[in-house]
Amino acid sequence: MSDLKRSVSHHDAVVKMLRDNPEDAQMYLEIALEEINEEGGVGAFMIALRHVIEARGGIGDVAAKTGLSRQQLYKTLSEEGNPTLTTLMKITRAVGVKLVDRTGKR
Repeated sequence: MSDLKRSVSHHDAVVKMLRDNPEDAQMYLEIALEEINEEGGVGAFMIALRHVIEARGGIGDVAAKTGLSRQQLYKTLSEEGNPTLTTLMKITRAVGVKLVDRTGKR
């Protein structure tokens, strides 16, 4: 049994990849943003943003940097979350990414 590798959840693998390769976080969010208008796209974007947050220090760190409560962040970042643009910008700044399209326009 010691020869078998432990499986890693998709969530944990994505967070590890983003933690190990910080430059990938920007591309990861760009792709999620590009697909935001598709069915389930908003929820998928919120999940992607949560992955980036976890890789960049977690909810507590973002709460401290943004002045938003942890509870507010968890609600905002849920699949049903509906953040204001101001809140979204605070969060993305706190984790060091920008909302841009794939052509690099801001």
